[in-house]
Amino acid sequence: MALIAMTAAAVMFLQNTGTVAGAEIAANEARRLETCVAKIETAPSEAYEDGLAWTFEGNRPGARQCTALALIALGNVEEGAIRLERLATAVDGGTMEQRALYFAQAGNAWMQIGAAEAAAVAFTEALKLMPATPELLLDRASAHMLIDRWSEAKSDLDRLIADAPEDGLAHQMRAEVFLNLGDYDAAMRDVQAAMAADPKNIDTLLVRGRVREAIRLKTEAGQRE
Repeated sequence: MALIAMTAAAVMFLQNTGTVAGAEIAANEARRLETCVAKIETAPSEAYEDGLAWTFEGNRPGARQCTALALIALGNVEEGAIRLERLATAVDGGTMEQRALYFAQAGNAWMQIGAAEAAAVAFTEALKLMPATPELLLDRASAHMLIDRWSEAKSDLDRLIADAPEDGLAHQMRAEVFLNLGDYDAAMRDVQAAMAADPKNIDTLLVRGRVREAIRLKTEAGQRE
């Protein structure tokens, strides 16, 4: 999931103290975070400076989140991911939803630079806070697949498909997993399920071609024995 798109959800989760004054502070901070994050897409350097200025005013969680995301946008991905993980475990990190979001954003940042093992750890921490979240299960499965942890990826996708049997992407990804595990019949069943959800998906068609080729080669090998 895109980091900036995920941040839109963060605005909904800014901590509320339960008082009228607290609600007003939370609303102001939500607006400031939204403005800062929106600027990342067009002017990340300015967004980073805005985040720093906000940090100096009181080191608020929203300020730290925005500076971390701006760093990622500026290419300093590792530092941004580390800052998000620190924020997720900070005393003032906020609600479980907020903390899960920070971990998820860190995980997606790690994926950007191919650090799939670090990404899997971050997604796991997010799932501890928000179990069975479909997007997080897909993200962690993707990380597992990048480092050939096929059984772990299958476990995540099994959980997702059990709750959302018509999720075409999950079936497509599990077909890839089954292909690498050597279970070609199961892979083809998932290809068919993915195609039922989205018949023209190019990635699914590519997986289908690879599964068919694997079945052909297996059949030929069996005939030679």
